[in-house]
Amino acid sequence: MDIEVAKTLGMAIAVGFGVLGPGIGLGILIGRALEAIGRNPEASGRIQATMFIGIAVTDALAIFALVVGFIIKFT
Repeated sequence: MDIEVAKTLGMAIAVGFGVLGPGIGLGILIGRALEAIGRNPEASGRIQATMFIGIAVTDALAIFALVVGFIIKFT
């Protein structure tokens, strides 16, 4: 196996597993936020603000996985 093929495979595995968790987390987060808004529509502003903060943190984890994948690929 060539070293470039190994790096590409390593990047694919790292990014794939690194994005899997945040993807599941985002689905759960948004689903629960919509459920909470459905149960208490008056609190939708506070729920949405908290949801957006959670989305930003979860997306940061996915971006970290992508950065690690690029580090594997290009070093």
